[in-house]
This record gives sequence, structure tokens and C-alpha cells, in this order.
Amino acid sequence: MASIAVIGGGVVGCAAAAWLIADGHTVTVFERAIDERPASGGNAGLIALPEITPLARPGILGSVPGWLLDPLGPLSLRPRDLPRLLPFLMRFVSASRAQHVEESTSALAALMGSALVDHQELARRAGLSGHMQRTGALHIIDGPAAYQTARNEWTERRRHGVEVNEIAPEAARRLVPALAGRFTNAVFVPDYWMVSSPAAILEALRLRVAAAGTLSRSDVVTIHRDEREVSVITAEGGDLPFDRVVVTAGVWSRDLVRDIGLKVCLEAERGYNITFAGNPIGLTLPVVFAQFGIAITPLADGLRIGGAVELASPEAPPNFMRAEAMRRTLRRYLPALPETGGSEWMGRRPATPDSLPVIGRDPRDPRIVFAFGHGHLGLTLSAVTARHVAALVAGQGDETLSPFGIERFQ
Repeated sequence: MASIAVIGGGVVGCAAAAWLIADGHTVTVFERAIDERPASGGNAGLIALPEITPLARPGILGSVPGWLLDPLGPLSLRPRDLPRLLPFLMRFVSASRAQHVEESTSALAALMGSALVDHQELARRAGLSGHMQRTGALHIIDGPAAYQTARNEWTERRRHGVEVNEIAPEAARRLVPALAGRFTNAVFVPDYWMVSSPAAILEALRLRVAAAGTLSRSDVVTIHRDEREVSVITAEGGDLPFDRVVVTAGVWSRDLVRDIGLKVCLEAERGYNITFAGNPIGLTLPVVFAQFGIAITPLADGLRIGGAVELASPEAPPNFMRAEAMRRTLRRYLPALPETGGSEWMGRRPATPDSLPVIGRDPRDPRIVFAFGHGHLGLTLSAVTARHVAALVAGQGDETLSPFGIERFQ
């Protein structure tokens, strides 16, 4: 068995660590901000198995310029960030071509194929139970243009086996009586699962790591490798050797990757939410408004409105007007939603322009494994990524991972 450093203690890193510990390895997870609430602890709480289509696609590209000009729209960036984000945006446009979209969708569908079984296995390995339930999700669509975009996307998903059921607005209101506002179309998708509390799951995984491995607050600043060993260098001055190093540091993985001479296109896809205590509108299942980039879910933590994409520096101050904009939008369809109140939050989701995470070995040093860039699918893909990380650490290959290799950025 090997000694393994996992750099990054979000849900992907801790899931990988729990899996590796169950395999008998000695694991140290490095997380410099244990007391903060990362993207994986404040998300919408969905295991979104049907979401296999990338953000960049022909149907959405025409909307992007208008969104970018609206600071409160579903996708925004700050003008001062444009020069730095230009390489990402150019790759985003390239990734929206039909052939690339088809390839990315097929790759995500293959990865998603075992995601639920892997979640069940991760739960067994980490001692979790009763934290997931299959609820399905109701998708609300308003207007003919939004319907055509949604129809194209769901047609693509159906080709990969996703069950999609169009229902009348009246049937949608029977499922969710709070939908008193007007809308034109609705879709019910059965294969969504909801977790009770993303934050509680992350905490349980961290407790598993602390009990059976090591959870360190040290800040890893770089990775050093030579013929004998691979080491992590911490801000405290430590030079700590390991047999393997796994990089799961979210958007900050790009700094570690560049320090060892590799390229990656990775930005902070910042998301916002508002969480209300209890369930003030009596919601019983997730409701998704994809045209606005918003989902609302009834979690044990409270009723959560989450979504929107803001491309910005991870360190930039949050713009909580985006959270308020989501609230105003939803009140058109859910008028009983409280006009005020709720706790606001912002998380930094690590995103690639093609919506494919980076999962694979360093092409020049198989002792280093990468697992980052999951965007809004961090929770959904955490367990399947953990299984693949364990296989990569063990020296096993898997051709299904080739689309996710860091080689595509070199």
C-alpha cells in the first residue's frame, strides 16, 4: 500500500481520500481552509445524473453576449476580468461546435453511467447512510425560444438513455402547487437524486479522513519531484514526501499544475445561493429553471435557491445582487417565495471551457494524479471520480478517461 497526499479537502478530494483509505492506503488530505464553506458544501444538493450536456453548445452560444452584458444575468463576467478570461472564452466558443458538443456529451454520459453505483459504494466505504433519495426534478420552461433550446438539449440526452417526460403546466402545478405564476412548458426528469445536506456529507467524509487518515490544515504551495520521491511543499516550510500525490484543489489546482510545467484552462465559475430556514413554500422536490441557470431544492439545511455563473477571480468580492436577482426571477413563478430574508452565499466552482473535469495522471510522472474542474457537477461526479482516482493510483488504465486527460490543454 502507498502513502498518498490529497491536495484539497472539498467533496472530490475527501471522496477520493475515503475510497483510498478503504483500499488500505495511508492518506493525508491537505485543506488550508477547513473552517470555510467550499463550493461542495453549499451547492444545490443534487446528484444530477441526467446533466450530461456541456454548458458550451450551439443552442446557448447566441445567448452568451446578452448574458455577459447583463451583470445579473445567468452568465456574467466583470469587464476588468475580460483580458484574463479571453483564453477561456475562446476555448468555450470552440467547445460549442457541434462535433465537440457531441464528444463531450458522450464522455460525460460514459462517466455518469456508474455515478449512482459509485455513490452507493462510497457511502458503504465511508459509513454513510440515509443521505440520498430519488426525487426526480421538475424543469420549468417559459417561452418558445427557451422551449426550443431545452427541446434540443433533452433530445440529445434521450439519445444517451436519459428519461424525459414532457408534462402540461397544470400537471406541473399538481406536483408543485406553489408554481402559481404563468409558464409555457414543463418537463419531469425522474433520475435526479437529492442529498439531505451537502455540508453534512462533506463533514462526514472529512471525519472519516480524520479518523482513518490525516486531515492537515497546511497550505500546499507546490509539488516537488525527483527520481526517488514526490513531495508536497507547504507554506509552513515543510517538505513532505509521499508515494503518490492527488491534486483535487478546485480552481487553485491550476497554480499547482503550472508549477510543475503543465497547462490547464481552469477558471472560477462562481455560483450564488440563498437558503431560507425551513421550507416556506412547501416544496417536495427540486425545481430547475435552466433558462435562468437556477435550481431550488428543499434540503435539510433549508430551502435553497442556487445557480448562476459568474466568471471572476476567486478572490474578487462577491456580488450578492446576483442572489437577489435569482430571488426576483423565481417570484414570477413561485410568488409565495419570501421577498426578504434567507442567508446568502457564494462558492467558487472550478470550471473548464468544455465542461469536462480533468481526471488522469500527469503525462510525465504517473505518481501525480489530477481530479479537478468538475464545475457544477462536483457532488454528482465525486464518487465516480474517487473510484477512478483509486484505480489510477493503483496503476490501472481506463480508456474511458482519455477525454478527461490534461493532455487536451498542452
